Amino acid sequence: MSDGSYEVRPIGRVESSLTDRAAAPRQGDEGAPDAWLVFREDVREGLRDLTEGAQVIVLTWFDRASRDALVVHPRGDLARPRQGVFSTRSPDRPNPIGLHRVTILRVDGLRVLVKDLEALDGTPIVDVKPVLDQDVAER
Repeated sequence: MSDGSYEVRPIGRVESSLTDRAAAPRQGDEGAPDAWLVFREDVREGLRDLTEGAQVIVLTWFDRASRDALVVHPRGDLARPRQGVFSTRSPDRPNPIGLHRVTILRVDGLRVLVKDLEALDGTPIVDVKPVLDQDVAER
């Protein structure tokens, strides 16, 4: 029986020019700069089929987020009524997992250049998954 805790180990980190949370775009398609996903050597084999132009889902751990937020103003807009955090994309939440749909621009060994990633520099990468279209069910 589990004690309710789980261990999540980063497989890499984000390298981005975004360093200030307040200045970062809320979503990747709102002006995020290209960024590098830099992976650990021990996950190299898992990267071997990533290709330029492919869309992937990057899961990150928002290590600078508040973990005690349950109610937030959507998009940080104080004029909007507060909502339960699970109906928003707020990074502040009990388990601050980031979900990012990005496009691969280049693959260079353990480094993968992507567009539309709004994560801050140094953000831990937890996982990468392919975007599945209806006709790609075999993955």
